Amino acid sequence: MALVTTAEVCDANPQLIVSGELRALQPIFQIYGRRQVFSGPIVTLKVFEDNVLVREFLEEKGNGRVLVVDGGGSLRCAILGGNPVVQAQNNGWAGIVVNGCIRDVDEINGCDIGVRALASHPMKANKKGIGEKHVPITIGGTRICDGEWLYADTDGILISRAELSV
Repeated sequence: MALVTTAEVCDANPQLIVSGELRALQPIFQIYGRRQVFSGPIVTLKVFEDNVLVREFLEEKGNGRVLVVDGGGSLRCAILGGNPVVQAQNNGWAGIVVNGCIRDVDEINGCDIGVRALASHPMKANKKGIGEKHVPITIGGTRICDGEWLYADTDGILISRAELSV
């Protein structure tokens, strides 16, 4: 997918868009990290103002996967910071998409990984370990399931039920 843009994927696959097999996330995300283009199979996580499970996932080997975190859209604290992003980069994650806030933006922008989030916030998250792993999540009206595929570039983010061959 490195040479094909999300716009080209949409133009080439109108039938997948009509059927709902290919969906675009609402354009609500800021772009962070050095990798502006990334893709991979999705791992889902649902948390609210708590980052324990986010850190646990990113401590695992990523194997080119993308962690998609539904943080409830909270703008009250950051659920992802520089240290876990460095760990994710070193563990082979392709990217992280956060429906919530991040912090340590300068550190994250130095990492060779794709990160999308709503905004940055200086306050840290709670550490209670509350959340749900590998569950269907909804971000901006788009349902996202564990095992689907994510394709991101500077035009936006696509979710596909299956890996796209382009």
